[in-house]
Amino acid sequence: MKISKAAFGEIQGQAVDLFTLENDNGVTVKITTYGGTVTSIVTPDKDGKLSDIVCGFDTLDGYFADEYKTNSPYFGCLVGRYAARIKDGKFVVDGNEHQVATNDGPNHLHGGVIGFDKRIWDVAGTAENDDSISLTLSLDSADGDESFPGNLKVVVEYRLTNDNEIRINYQAETDKATPVSLTNHTYFNLNGFKDKVLDHVLQLKSDRVLVPDETNVPVGDEENVVGTAADFNQPKRIGDAFDELPLGFEHFYAFNKPAGELDKVAEVTEPTTGRKLEVLSTEPGTLLYTGRYTSDNLKRESGDQFGQFRAFCIETSKYPNGPNIDGAPKCVLNPGEKYNETTIYKLSWA
Repeated sequence: MKISKAAFGEIQGQAVDLFTLENDNGVTVKITTYGGTVTSIVTPDKDGKLSDIVCGFDTLDGYFADEYKTNSPYFGCLVGRYAARIKDGKFVVDGNEHQVATNDGPNHLHGGVIGFDKRIWDVAGTAENDDSISLTLSLDSADGDESFPGNLKVVVEYRLTNDNEIRINYQAETDKATPVSLTNHTYFNLNGFKDKVLDHVLQLKSDRVLVPDETNVPVGDEENVVGTAADFNQPKRIGDAFDELPLGFEHFYAFNKPAGELDKVAEVTEPTTGRKLEVLSTEPGTLLYTGRYTSDNLKRESGDQFGQFRAFCIETSKYPNGPNIDGAPKCVLNPGEKYNETTIYKLSWA
């Protein structure tokens, strides 16, 4: 196992680095300090052929191209201070109403105009041993950053193991009550972008989704999906749901397991390559997104073609609009508490 570092460019005079983590089984993960972004995950398939299975770019310039900035798909980045949408950009904590940016129509999205995805993260350390290698990144978000209250200190560890697990641990502390929901926004295509993801087979352990309002924000209602096109409790080809849901998925599923408990929540297999992705998480739910808004004009420098329905996200997190939903689990962090959540993406091929 090994980890290496290379220059990846600079932004306004600040250096940006790219770290490459490699295990003994042919899995390579690349992460840049810009946005804590996973730029590449290369794995073998059942025949030993290597392919990149995530959306991203091989140069920093790719993340600043006009098409990417206009489409804003958030490929591979760390999202915060609060993932997904907050209704009207408003919430109340400690009896005080706060107004944050409305950067997605009338609503707040993914931490605002300059969220954690657009910051250069500090490198808190790297580590190597016989079974795993890790990169730890940190970010200080000041009181008032994007109009959120509290000085928030965030630490994220990416760990690649010889069991082919990519383990992401999120920790945070604050000096004022503040909404916090951190996630990673990696888009996967297990066939290496030879085709769309409609033939991928998904199992997702959830009986219900949060119901969005007319502006695409959940406000408290839930819907049972058992027996519907959105039911993935048993393994099912993703494309089988598209007859009833032609725009695919931008659904937030609440897991059947208790929040805070690390358990397997999803599994995706791709029949032609034999690749499998298992997802374990302590989070209460996930957004399943199949890229309905992703521009077909986006591609990796190597030619890998991205676009609508050509990748999926399993973005484990707190509830979208959680601060405004009664009973939403653990969506506000208080002084003296420690935010500590883990999501694991485990890869295999057979």
